Amino acid sequence: MEIKVLKNVMIKNNAIGNDNRRQFTKNGILAINIISSPGAGKTTLIENSISELCKKYRIAVIEGDLFTSKDAERLATRDVPVVQINTEGGCHLDAKMVSAAIGEFDLEKLDLVIIENVGNLVCPASFDLGEHMRVLVYSITEGDDKPAKYATIFKQANVIIINKIELSEICNISLEVLEKEVRKVNPVAKIFRVSATRKETLAGWIDWLGNEIEKFS
Repeated sequence: MEIKVLKNVMIKNNAIGNDNRRQFTKNGILAINIISSPGAGKTTLIENSISELCKKYRIAVIEGDLFTSKDAERLATRDVPVVQINTEGGCHLDAKMVSAAIGEFDLEKLDLVIIENVGNLVCPASFDLGEHMRVLVYSITEGDDKPAKYATIFKQANVIIINKIELSEICNISLEVLEKEVRKVNPVAKIFRVSATRKETLAGWIDWLGNEIEKFS
């Protein structure tokens, strides 16, 4: 009986996720789901990316958090519409939550919707939110063993952003070794090496994302 209930939950979630994706696509919007461990740098990456992307594109953010709105408040200073979702302890967003958030936006006036998921490498892997692509932010401070330990989310990622590269020497981490560990699990994902706090390192990622937005317009 428990397995049947879980199956039914996932069927319902995926149906809503597909509906979300149809809404995004119908309106010419690229939707990305950004996932990482807590503290890997998702919000900083989003903050510094949208400061450049907003010069050309219309962007909104769906911000997932357990209890607070601190990250949403940071992003709102970038003059983009932000909807906060508090999961009240839940370890991931689901498609129904995202569907409710979508209703708060004027979709005809958007080019990109960024969904910042709750910090977790396990739970978000199971839930399709209706995104077009999954972006995994992987901080080198987590070590080089996480691709093997959390293989599901690494395999699902369309883009893997290796963050905090400026700390590689301090952390005694080889970026080459780390990237090889990623490739063992996911040989096809787009990989960017960045320091989210240093805008000059984000140029490749921002240019690439801009090109992806253009494909949906």
